[in-house]
Amino acid sequence: MRYLWTFRAIVVRFLIELKRYPLNTLSSLATLYIVFLILFTGARYAQGLGVNLFGEGLEGLVVGYLVWTFAIIAYSDLSWELMREAQQGTLEQLYMSPQGFRFVSASWIVASFLVSLVWIAALLGLMMLTTGRVLRFPVGTVLPLLLLTVAPVYGIGFAMAGLALVYKRIQAFFQILQFVFVALVALPADAPWGKALPLALGTRLLGRAMADGETLATLPPLDLLALAGTAAFYLLVGVAVFRVFEGIAKDRGLLAHY
Repeated sequence: MRYLWTFRAIVVRFLIELKRYPLNTLSSLATLYIVFLILFTGARYAQGLGVNLFGEGLEGLVVGYLVWTFAIIAYSDLSWELMREAQQGTLEQLYMSPQGFRFVSASWIVASFLVSLVWIAALLGLMMLTTGRVLRFPVGTVLPLLLLTVAPVYGIGFAMAGLALVYKRIQAFFQILQFVFVALVALPADAPWGKALPLALGTRLLGRAMADGETLATLPPLDLLALAGTAAFYLLVGVAVFRVFEGIAKDRGLLAHY
């Protein structure tokens, strides 16, 4: 029961921060939408020249941008939280939690995923109004695909969180990863090496589910297996990297002060 209360407290904290700072919340959503408008304008121009971005037509652009947005949130949330806790001097208190820091960090990621779904739903509604394209959202298909698609990014987030424990400020590296994620989302996933990279295959499968109405039963089983394998690999590697840097931070006494 205490684990449930800990998880509940983390989710409530997320919601309180969104409500307590409404200007920041709305500004973040507005920024994402403005960036999409810029991409949408460029995509319409490119489409007039016979070039499709992020897949087939505007539907591919919408799905690709959604995945990119989710990826940015997924890999940065845990790292930002650790840096903030370190600056506030409360990071060591998280490690003293009776439930253990790993449960706290895992709960933070799950809570971030659930709250991000609200962001994605609002952004998706705005993008469909803008493009005039109506995308399907079969929950039983989209949610598993979305989870498997962003799981590797959470692994990268764990690795970044480990770096944040030791090096404290890694914001500049976040900016580099944003452009890397753009390339991964736009990357064709036909080749085997493309399926082994994060985001590429998942974005294509999500596009087929949301634009064409395909389900888990109609999608290629080998692609689904490759997506699950990629998700597990990058997530496990990210957790392993985090544990290495966590040990370094403990040995150097970096948890108790900034």
